[in-house]
Amino acid sequence: MAVTSRPESSAWSAASWRRFPAAQQPVWPDADALKKAEARLSTLPPLVFAGEARHLTAALGDVANGEAFLLQAGDCAESFADFSADSIRDKLKIILQMAVALTYAAGVPVVKVGRIAGQFAKPRSADTEVVGDRSLLSFRGHMVNDEAFEAEARTPDPDRLVAAYQQSASTLNLLRAFTKGGFADLSQVHLWNQQFVASSAEGQRYERIASEIDRALRFMAACGIDLAAEEGLHEVDFWTSHEALILNYEECLTRRDSLTGDWYDCSAHMVWIGDRTRQLDGAHVEFFSGICNPVGCKVGPGCTPEEVVELCERLNPDRLPGRLTLITRLGAAKVRDLLPPLVRAVEAEGHPVVWACDPMHGNTFTSNGGRKTRRLDDILLELRSFFDVHRDEGTWPGGLHIELTGDDVTECLGGAEEILEGDLDLRYTTTCDPRLNARQSLDLAFRVAEFLRS
Repeated sequence: MAVTSRPESSAWSAASWRRFPAAQQPVWPDADALKKAEARLSTLPPLVFAGEARHLTAALGDVANGEAFLLQAGDCAESFADFSADSIRDKLKIILQMAVALTYAAGVPVVKVGRIAGQFAKPRSADTEVVGDRSLLSFRGHMVNDEAFEAEARTPDPDRLVAAYQQSASTLNLLRAFTKGGFADLSQVHLWNQQFVASSAEGQRYERIASEIDRALRFMAACGIDLAAEEGLHEVDFWTSHEALILNYEECLTRRDSLTGDWYDCSAHMVWIGDRTRQLDGAHVEFFSGICNPVGCKVGPGCTPEEVVELCERLNPDRLPGRLTLITRLGAAKVRDLLPPLVRAVEAEGHPVVWACDPMHGNTFTSNGGRKTRRLDDILLELRSFFDVHRDEGTWPGGLHIELTGDDVTECLGGAEEILEGDLDLRYTTTCDPRLNARQSLDLAFRVAEFLRS
């Protein structure tokens, strides 16, 4: 099979993507301002370190080998306006709760990767947005412009690249404090259950697991086990990830590791290519082919088995387990038809990928009231089908990739609280796509644990 690659005369560099067609990039109106922002970013410290990224690759290698499960979750698009310690803590709480539910019920280690500390840019289906008789540039995330429907707000501003870095640095600092400083200690497992979740059926089910964990810890202590010495009981590894969409930003944060000489995108531990930017001859695949982070690639219904295999060849030619995660986003009605040929093609070529399911993006629709939304039942159906296909093919359904918030929002329909279309306007706060709230997310985790057990 012919594999699309860069010209042999052209060596990879952090800037070599500029020689390729780059989809979904904003048109920066002030070239001098962009150069100044890039120069500033290039002098700032890395947000993450190469050794951390290698550690995540090893953990994802366990997932690829069927020995662990990936939970990748977080906001649709982070916001400059909605930024606080409480919002970061609440996102972390629900992710930790989901990981506990999965680990306890399914008996597999969970690799926890957040869509956080960098998820500030979004691809759009059109370059412009029309409201009434006005047409303005589309909102592309706070790294690029603002959602307010005004010409000045929608003008791409390169100073936002630096602002995104600064907020990411603050977010990472707090996440490290939470996950390594005692907040993630299993003895605190009850404190992760937020009040509005605790009163729900999902929250009560979680509380039963938390109480059983308490009893297990007391039993181990009574047996003479030194729990204080067990690091895994007191802190967790929590990794960051985002769609590496705006390549000017990613280039500036790509650094050469002093130990290995390899290049790493130090904006996050893991970055992924979106379904709209995975062109084999495009700038994103070119950029990703040279960095040594673990990387992901979204795979939508338009991707053929041949294209998926070529992506594997370009992004993981050495077939390193944990290097490449294929994140399928096919839609609940299409999974059983489209996924098996993809799985068979990749397996036939011997590529050790992590197969993860994004059940969100293929199931988005516009409600009668004009709100973008998703049905929890459709999300669960896509996940059920994903697990069934991998069971039938003899492969490991390695992970889950979802958009959620720790807040009590009303953006996705259904769940035990039965959010209806008429409820969407109550607490619809996302800057882009609809997210699961904490109760819906925990419900989903319990369901996925059942899929894993079966």
